[in-house]
Amino acid sequence: MRYGMTSMEDALRDFMSKSRLKPRLTEVRIQENWEQLMGKTISRYTENIQLIDSKLHITTTVAPLKQELSYSKDRIIKLVNEMLGETVVREVIIR
Repeated sequence: MRYGMTSMEDALRDFMSKSRLKPRLTEVRIQENWEQLMGKTISRYTENIQLIDSKLHITTTVAPLKQELSYSKDRIIKLVNEMLGETVVREVIIR
C-alpha cells in the first residue's frame, strides 16, 4: 500500500469503533447468536435481549428460567464477550 492509504477493512473497523451505531450493531449480533450461545430451550423462552450501557437486559416470563439465568450471569457475560471478541457486557439484568 502507498503511504497514507489504509485498507478498506481498516477504514471500516475505524469507522465502526467511532460510530454511534456500534452499540446497536453489537446488540443485533448478540440477538442473532443467542440460540447458539445459550441453546434452543433458553432461546425459545427468552422474549427480548437488549444491550444498554454495557448491561445485557434479558426478558422472560418463565420463572424457572429467570432463576436459572440469574445463577448463570457470570457465564452469560463470559460467553457473550468471547463471541464478540471484546469486553462489551459487564452486567446481566434478568427481567
